[in-house]
Amino acid sequence: MKSPQNSPSALLELIDALKCLPGVGPRSAQRMAYHLLQRDQTGARRLAFSLNLALDTLVRCSLCNNYSEHEVCSLCRDDERDRTKLCVVEMPADLLMMEQARCHQGLYYVLQGRLSPLDGIGPKDIALEQLLKRAQDGVVEEVILATNYTAEGEATAYYIAEMLKRQQIGVTRIARGLPVGGELEHVDSGTLAQAVYERKPV
Repeated sequence: MKSPQNSPSALLELIDALKCLPGVGPRSAQRMAYHLLQRDQTGARRLAFSLNLALDTLVRCSLCNNYSEHEVCSLCRDDERDRTKLCVVEMPADLLMMEQARCHQGLYYVLQGRLSPLDGIGPKDIALEQLLKRAQDGVVEEVILATNYTAEGEATAYYIAEMLKRQQIGVTRIARGLPVGGELEHVDSGTLAQAVYERKPV
């Protein structure tokens, strides 16, 4: 969809910027831009402020690779977590879903992606060397692979399992209580909890 040629350049830039969001095409971006400008300028300023604040303050936790305001996040600093169990998830949203399901009391490692050769995403792009180092800290006894049951998630789980087993590290995979092709952030808590409880060696 082409924007009107007489639209101000600042408006066109806003519409173009909104298209970077997943699932947002030209028409949706245009609707969002006009909504923010016409009906919710307070929300627009809050959005701009929050984005800048997040970009300026958030870093990756040195232990779990999740977003944090500190070098080590609050979850990794929690002494009540079971440090012998390390759950590997693809994205921060998956970690949040696991926490909401209250099915894992250990720690996490967030890949921030998954292996996808067709998209040019290899082992170095999801920091697997950092994961291996984390799993070899002398405390971790079991690594739980909770990647999604998609083709990419399965390939990622297989690669990680083989990598860890070569180092004699115990590895389990969450059970197939999750629907094939499903993603963790869209699964109900009960199904996710059952999948974790029924995990099995790989």
